[in-house]
Amino acid sequence: MERQFGKVILVGAGPGDPDLLTIKAVKAIARAEVILIDDLVNPEVLQYAPSTARIVNVGKRGGCKQTPQEFIERLMLSEAQAGRCVVRLKGGDPFIFGRGGEERDHMLAAGIEVEVINGISSGLAAPASIGVPLTHRDWSQGAIFITGHGKNAQTNPDWATLAKLNLTLVIYMGVARCTEIQAALLAGGKAGTTPVAVIQSATGMAQAQLITTLAELPAALVASTIGSPAIIVIGDVVRCATQFGDQTLRDTVLQTLSA
Repeated sequence: MERQFGKVILVGAGPGDPDLLTIKAVKAIARAEVILIDDLVNPEVLQYAPSTARIVNVGKRGGCKQTPQEFIERLMLSEAQAGRCVVRLKGGDPFIFGRGGEERDHMLAAGIEVEVINGISSGLAAPASIGVPLTHRDWSQGAIFITGHGKNAQTNPDWATLAKLNLTLVIYMGVARCTEIQAALLAGGKAGTTPVAVIQSATGMAQAQLITTLAELPAALVASTIGSPAIIVIGDVVRCATQFGDQTLRDTVLQTLSA
């Protein structure tokens, strides 16, 4: 008797700390027969996988050698068509800059059942890890999640328009283009004194953070050891970091924003 199709589960593994996995994500990993794991996912989460599960590393990190998206989708499809339960394990959330929408569409078009399990996005976890809320009654009534670059030049963010909005900007994949982003925001009218936080490897053992201003952002990044993967947070909510965290961070914020 021919085996029926399996299913694909798109699982958000969160920002790095395995304790931030949801219970639903743990249950999905525990029943997986095949796991396709991204480079940014903490491998400690595989402790919940069955010993019989096939683990496939499909690295997806900006600026590094990557597994082609087409290959990943073909592998997901072939394993599901063979009747297996396939877990696609992604850093953060599958539907926030994780290409989960594309993968879901591809599987559904082939008649494969797809389930999506949300994860905590680094855009939420990174600022929270240093005490910065994305919204605050005194500082910002909203936040925008945005990529540092588009699919091509025509789809790059409109930084001039974003500069005019009194909203927190949460920028993914923006470190490599921070000079261009800064120049565009300043040209659009964003004040050079606007506070900025850059958080690398949020919630992980290698987390590092930088507090600066928009005017000083490129130079401060060069002078620091901060690099990708990192989240850039731009807005007055960054001032809230002075109310939380360790004394070193608190002093840094105060010195930077009073300079």
